[in-house]
Formats: sequence, structure tokens, C-alpha cells
Amino acid sequence: MPEPSGAQEAAFLNLPRAAEYLGISPNTLYVWRHRRQGPPSFRMGRRVMYRITALDEWVCDQERADSRSNRALDPLNRKPQRRSRTAR
Repeated sequence: MPEPSGAQEAAFLNLPRAAEYLGISPNTLYVWRHRRQGPPSFRMGRRVMYRITALDEWVCDQERADSRSNRALDPLNRKPQRRSRTAR
């Protein structure tokens, strides 16, 4: 993840900077927020803010949930299952 610029490391990013940090468009992040998807956010006054640690944790959660990056979830690594015989 890119590091926030500035003399002091920021703990929070507004929506456009959080989108830049994640490498997505601000519109995508806005839509995710309103659908209650995506990384957790909160209001600080009138501004929507994202905690950098929450963004990093959310990205890690996405990686763990994706079968392409988590070999334990890869369906090709599972043994074939037998179909159960049910009376029809």
C-alpha cells in the first residue's frame, strides 16, 4: 500500500484520498459506502473518513476471502464430492 504523504503520517484519509490509496475510483468507493460494502468508514464532521489501518485490514480480508490468492479456498485443491443418491 502507498504511504500517505506529508511530514506527519496521517491516520485518516478522506474519500478521494482513500480511493487513491486503494487504487480505485472515488465513485467506486462512494457507491460501496452507500451499499454498505467496502472498507469501513465514518463521518468526521461533514467529511467521510477512512482509517488507514482499517483500509489495510479490509484489503487483507479481501485477499483471504478470494480463492485466487488463498489456496485453501481454491476449488481445484478439493477432492471431488460424490453426489448423494436421493429418491425422486
